[in-house]
Amino acid sequence: MSGELTWLIIALPLGGAVLLHFLGRFLGEPRAGWLASLTVGASFALSAWAAWPFIQGNGHPEQHLLFSWMPEVGASFEIRWDPLSALMALVVTGVGFLIHVFAIGYMHGDPRFHRFFTYLNLFTGSMLTLVLAGNYAMLFLGWELVGLCSYLLISFWFTRPSAAAAGKKAFVVNRIGDFGFMIALMLIFASFGTLSYPTVFEQAAEVLPEGTATLIGLLLLVGAAGKSAQVPLYVWLPDAMEGPTPVSALIHAATMVTAGVYVVARSAAIFELAPTASFVVAAVGAVTALWAATIAVAQNDIKRVLAYSTISQLGYMFMAVGLTAYVAGLFHLMTHAFFKALLFLGAGSVIHAMGDLQDIRRMGGLRSRMPVTFATVGLATLAIAGIPPLAGFWSKDEILGAAFAQGGPAVALYLIGLVTALLTAFYMGRWFVLVFLGEPRWPEGVEPHESPRVMTWPLVVLAALSLVGGFVNTPLFGLGLEHFLEPAFEGVTLAHPPEDLLTFLLLAGLGTAAGLAGVAMGYVTYTRPTWERFEAGLGRIWDAWSRGYGIDDLYGRTLVVPGRRLAEGLAFGVDARLVDGAVEGLGRLVARLGQVVRGVQTGLVRSYGVVFLAGLLLVMALTVWRAG
Repeated sequence: MSGELTWLIIALPLGGAVLLHFLGRFLGEPRAGWLASLTVGASFALSAWAAWPFIQGNGHPEQHLLFSWMPEVGASFEIRWDPLSALMALVVTGVGFLIHVFAIGYMHGDPRFHRFFTYLNLFTGSMLTLVLAGNYAMLFLGWELVGLCSYLLISFWFTRPSAAAAGKKAFVVNRIGDFGFMIALMLIFASFGTLSYPTVFEQAAEVLPEGTATLIGLLLLVGAAGKSAQVPLYVWLPDAMEGPTPVSALIHAATMVTAGVYVVARSAAIFELAPTASFVVAAVGAVTALWAATIAVAQNDIKRVLAYSTISQLGYMFMAVGLTAYVAGLFHLMTHAFFKALLFLGAGSVIHAMGDLQDIRRMGGLRSRMPVTFATVGLATLAIAGIPPLAGFWSKDEILGAAFAQGGPAVALYLIGLVTALLTAFYMGRWFVLVFLGEPRWPEGVEPHESPRVMTWPLVVLAALSLVGGFVNTPLFGLGLEHFLEPAFEGVTLAHPPEDLLTFLLLAGLGTAAGLAGVAMGYVTYTRPTWERFEAGLGRIWDAWSRGYGIDDLYGRTLVVPGRRLAEGLAFGVDARLVDGAVEGLGRLVARLGQVVRGVQTGLVRSYGVVFLAGLLLVMALTVWRAG
């Protein structure tokens, strides 16, 4: 396929959204869902076809202008097709297609079935606009569109107050991050006179002093932290679980939260000039990874455990790209998409079977009732725990190896990553045991059952990818992903794991030991009937983890409540009394003047005659006076 046709990758899902908006109600269920799925599936096929030259090793990055928008600032609708955008397009459309298909079964019977798939197609098309953009302006358009779609989908069941509140929370927190992102774009334009990628990336070393590059990098991090839920802007993502589970899977695995990682990787030429900003990115990622992992340990909602897990895993990706291990970060982005989509869809399968019950303390014993979900989710649990030879092992250890190889302060980040790996394996072991193993703890009237095939076969495909997907960047495949991505990072210094085989094996052994120890601890602790006493025994620590360290409450006291009071003061004080008072006072003045003047307008001829005579006499008197 000619690279000039890559615009179809975006157009197909967007076209599906438009079609479903107008005709979805007439198509009905399940045809609306299948139409949405087929548009994304076709987009995946086109992405694979267009990426084939890069896979073969003879492709070249291309930039294709679609039409001008604001050419004077380098803001046109143009597609950048290189290995980085190709990888992102394949992940978004491939995993997105499987999530769309799963949603056909999950959303069965929903009265707004067609509307859900309209938003799902729009979400996919918006993310593709972001990753295929040829300039920062078009990227920002996709950036804002995915924010809008997340609001529409998180609050899809808006009749629930919690869902409506979660949608607003996601929207507001992302606006905070976007403020920093917009300032970064203004600085880029002020420095280069354009927002076009080729000009910015090719001239960065000549135009940007280190101070400006550092400021731009830090501001880009603010925007990325908002979209990718990093400390301190991560609080919206756990509440996003209020949306339907396929939405959670799409946000966490293939779309919105990966946007921040992508922007840092795409802006590698700028971060190359700003080592301080790069290390701040890595440090924020490491802190986020550990912080969110500790919170995930004590969560009881089946999806909130996975939400904090996503925040933690995104921290790994930020740590990688901040240390200039861009390939390792993107490798983990890809493998994480496989097993995290599987975990969320598996959670959705469980919720569907349990009649919307989401408390893992009231589950257990689902292994025999849901064999396909049990087997596939079990594999994903081992993958995220970093157990070889599953996908998560290869990508996570490549990040840890790259951190260790850099030495100095990066070794501290390596140690944080290793502890996080242990915690990840523990809380995922806890999650899996409480959901699938042990004795049933279901409420009366709940009869779990395996999900229909339209929901289980996407689980099987994702399980296969979680099993073999990590091999693409191993010596067995000639480090295929690294060579695939090389043209996208031409001229950029890339960090790698240690080349010494003994060191590499030692680090891999430590990572594997952490994963195995964590899984074993989770299994042993939660297969015993005393597991509740274990949690109670941790006392305040467990309480702090379960409440997320009280950060939401802190933000509520220090930001939300004062902000609401300020808004109320401006609305009911300044606006209602001052602004409205001035406008209404002017209206009252005019009304009173009207009351005074309207006495002249009596409608009686004799009154008008008297006034006319008086005026005539006045004129005559003035004339005589002036003549005298």
